[in-house]
Amino acid sequence: MITMTEIAKLTHVSQPTVSRVLNGSQTVALEIRERVLACAREHDYQCNALAKGLQGSRTQLLGVLVTDISNGFFADLAKEIETAARKNGYSIILFNSDYNPQNEQEYLDVVRRYRVDGVLAVPIRETSAEWQEYVKKLDVPVVTVTRRAEGLDSIYVDHGQAGAMVARHLLERGFQRFLFIGKEYDGKYAGFRNTLVQMGFESPTTNVVYQDDTQFHQALESWFQQSASRSAVFAGNDIYALRVLDMLRRLGISVPEDAGVIGFDDTAMGRYLNPRLSSVSQPIAEMAQEAVTRLLDRIEHPERQEVLDHPFPAALILREST
Repeated sequence: MITMTEIAKLTHVSQPTVSRVLNGSQTVALEIRERVLACAREHDYQCNALAKGLQGSRTQLLGVLVTDISNGFFADLAKEIETAARKNGYSIILFNSDYNPQNEQEYLDVVRRYRVDGVLAVPIRETSAEWQEYVKKLDVPVVTVTRRAEGLDSIYVDHGQAGAMVARHLLERGFQRFLFIGKEYDGKYAGFRNTLVQMGFESPTTNVVYQDDTQFHQALESWFQQSASRSAVFAGNDIYALRVLDMLRRLGISVPEDAGVIGFDDTAMGRYLNPRLSSVSQPIAEMAQEAVTRLLDRIEHPERQEVLDHPFPAALILREST
């Protein structure tokens, strides 16, 4: 593979000039820039990003860490981040923690070894001491996406506000019992539960933490069989919502006449079900663009101390399931 030094000899310019051209500098004369770039293309020059990082130069790489790439929402988010990064001359390295804290820590170690210029992360538990400790070790800018992390630039949808919207909608539609599928520490659950209480619904809101299909089905079947009252399920994501709809079909419970289901993320699959799935939509493209813009600003201006806290509004997308 051809090197910068060899390109310099072939084009009769200095090696530092070749370096400036190949790193995107516009300060080199147009004729020289075109000569260097033509030589690099002809000989299939490939930048060694890791070597650049070891030399203290920028690698033009961003680490992107998500929790579940099989979830269409995170796949779409990663795609939008990659598009925004590419427009600014950056490539991404994508990591999937699969909601496993050990995976998350191992991938953050990999990020350090690759010496990326910055990290965009969807943390598993952004309030945990382990997460905060690992972020300190990275020594590069970090922006969290879809989560609000204390002390870090955060681009997210206000989950508490979204949960409150769902609660008001389900009460307005006449549902009488409520179940949330997801983690108790999720802001969606807090906003949902608190709003139900504020609106005069005194009975406790049940929460089911998804562990595996068998446990999930048993918990759902037991809950639905406890009462004949019109029930509603707020699922922490659309994947959970699809599993709820499948269980309701097995139990012969009519949707939305006897039970309602609303998801979160408004992924494409929910739009083609029968009944079509109500869900909470997040502005994926806008959040991705804002997150990349903020991270690149941090890379360019590491001395800036102010922290960006940028919540985006969620939107209720109402369909036949509620």
